[in-house]
Order: sequence, then structure tokens, then C-alpha cells
Amino acid sequence: MNNVLPWAVYFALMCVSVAMGCAALRLLRGPQAQDRVLALDTLYINGMLVVLTLGIGFGSSIYFDIALLIALFGFVGATAMAKFLLRGEVIEP
Repeated sequence: MNNVLPWAVYFALMCVSVAMGCAALRLLRGPQAQDRVLALDTLYINGMLVVLTLGIGFGSSIYFDIALLIALFGFVGATAMAKFLLRGEVIEP
């Protein structure tokens, strides 16, 4: 059963790479700013999934801490961008 894990990790990395490519295309071609923000949100989630998949593949727990930091910073960034699009400023006076 252990010889299936490297193939599953490789397949998962390929699927997430395709998803990242589609999100990057939407980020570059998005007709509105909201589309670009959602594409950026999808990119950080997919980046976090790549780090988690590599953590499973290498069997190291440090990757999970890195994925947690990516999720934290991605959420804060997405929230700031959404607030900027709604109000035109991130920090209110």
C-alpha cells in the first residue's frame, strides 16, 4: 500500500498545478477587479495545497506550519483587498 502514496502525491501535484494555471489565467485576463481578487484567493489556496501535498510526500511536519502561515496571510490579504474594493481604502481614518 505504501508504493501508491508517491503516485498519489504526484497526481495531486499535477491536478493542483493545472488549477493554479487556470487561476493565473483568470488573474491576468479577468475583466473586473473582483475576478482578479477571486483568482488571487484561489492561487493562495492552491499554493497552500501544494505545500501540504509536499509535506505528505516528504513526511515532514514543518510543511504544515508553513501551510498554516500561507492560509493566515492569504486570508488577511483577501480581506484587505475586498475592503479596498468596497470602500476605496483599507485603513479608515
